[in-house]
Amino acid sequence: MLNRNSLTPYLFLIPACAIIGAFVLYPMLHAIAASLTDYNMITESRFVGLDNYAQLAEDPFFWNALQNTLLYLVIVVPVLVIAPIFLAILVNRSLPGIKLFRAIFYLPVITSLVVTGLIWKWLYEEQGLLNYFLMATGITDDPVAFLTDPANALFSVMAVTIWTGMGYYMVIYLAGLQSIPRDLYEAAEVEGISKFKQTLYITIPLLKPSIAVVSVMSSIAAMKVFEEIYVMTQGGPLDATKTLVYFIYQSAFEEFEMGYASAAGVVLFLMTLCFSLINLFMLRKDK
Repeated sequence: MLNRNSLTPYLFLIPACAIIGAFVLYPMLHAIAASLTDYNMITESRFVGLDNYAQLAEDPFFWNALQNTLLYLVIVVPVLVIAPIFLAILVNRSLPGIKLFRAIFYLPVITSLVVTGLIWKWLYEEQGLLNYFLMATGITDDPVAFLTDPANALFSVMAVTIWTGMGYYMVIYLAGLQSIPRDLYEAAEVEGISKFKQTLYITIPLLKPSIAVVSVMSSIAAMKVFEEIYVMTQGGPLDATKTLVYFIYQSAFEEFEMGYASAAGVVLFLMTLCFSLINLFMLRKDK
C-alpha cells in the first residue's frame, strides 16, 4: 500500500518528466504526425500517409545528404574516439604548466561554433593563412581550394568538427584515466613492463566505459552536424557538404515543406537510435 513516504520520490520526478514531455516527447510525436501530412505553414495540412517517405526514397538530394552524413560518421567518429585518448594520456601528467595545456586544448569547446566556423573559413581561403603556410613551405605551388572544390569541401569541414571536439572528449578520457588505480601502474613498473604495454593492457581496457560514452556522443554529434556547414559552405559547393540535418533545414525553412522535412527528421532519428543501441549493446557486451 502506498503511503506518503513512498510517494515522495515520485513527486520529485514530476518537474523533470514535465520538462521532458513538453520539450522532447511532444515535439517528437508532433514531428512524426507532421511527417504523415503535407504541412507547409501556408495551406491547411492534409493526411498523405507515407507519401513523404516514398518521395524521400526517390529524391537524389536526400540520398546525397544521407551519403554525406554516413561519410561524416565513418571518418569523424573513429578519429574522435581514438585521438583524444592519446591527447588525454599526454596531459594526464604532473608537469609544470600542464593545466595551461589542458585549457588550451579545451578552448575550442567553449568557443561558439559560429565563431569557429568563421575563423576556419578565413583560414581556408585561397589567400588565407593556411594556403600561405603551405606555399611558403613548398608543400604546394598553388593555393588549395579547401571550401570551393567539391572534392575537398566535406573533408575540410570534417577537420573543423574534429578540431572542436577533441578537447571535449579529451576531458571525458581524462576523468577516466584519473579513476584508474595508480598501484596497477606501479606493479607494472616493478615487473619491468614498458609504457606502451601499460597503455595497451591497463589503460585501454579500463577506459572502455569512457570509450563507449565517447562513441555514442560523437556518433550523435556527427549525424546532427549543422553549424559548421551553415557558416562555412551552406551545403555547397554542388551539395558536396549537404548533410541530412542541412537537408532538413532547407526543406523546412527555405522551401517550407514541413511535412517532408519531418519525414527526413524521422529517418535521422531512427538512424541515431540504431547507432546508439549498437553502441550500448557493445558496452553491455564488454561488461
